[in-house]
Amino acid sequence: MASEAPLEQTDEGLKPTGEGWFVVNARDARWRKKPGRGYSLALTGSTDHEAETFFPQLGVNIAVLAPGEPLSLYHWENETEGFLVLYGEALLGIEGEERPLRQWDFVHCPPRTKHVIVGAGEAPCAILAVGTREFMGRDDWGGYSADPLADRYGIGLEEDSNDAEDAYARFGETTFTRYREGWLPEQ
Repeated sequence: MASEAPLEQTDEGLKPTGEGWFVVNARDARWRKKPGRGYSLALTGSTDHEAETFFPQLGVNIAVLAPGEPLSLYHWENETEGFLVLYGEALLGIEGEERPLRQWDFVHCPPRTKHVIVGAGEAPCAILAVGTREFMGRDDWGGYSADPLADRYGIGLEEDSNDAEDAYARFGETTFTRYREGWLPEQ
């Protein structure tokens, strides 16, 4: 029988500190501020240690992006990923093509699909991201692609890379923060 996971109250919000089931409201949880990339809530571990220790099979995140902010760099993974637009508008860059996204659009990315999502429209958008984690933390996880599509979004790389630390260095350090009113819509 699975036991309930302990949740720790930090200055930035609740975070899981062990294995097991739990219930946490997104407004009470610990969020991350990613300079130039919006805010995100990693429901399955906000740090690599948490994710690898407590949630080794599935990643679930909510991201709130202002217009022009990318969810990630243009990349591909050896994992399946899915994205659901909860509210607002976004642009999907996928395999060299662009697609507009709006509320309730779902994007399925099979393994090795090059993709990025960028906030669009006049207001922030929220994206639910889900992905498997079989390759997480391994050298063969995937990679970032130098591509003209990424250049159009201002997130291009000079050459392909699989080094996340190097690829994201220009964005500055991610910090933890509390939820801010308005990130998620009221009922």
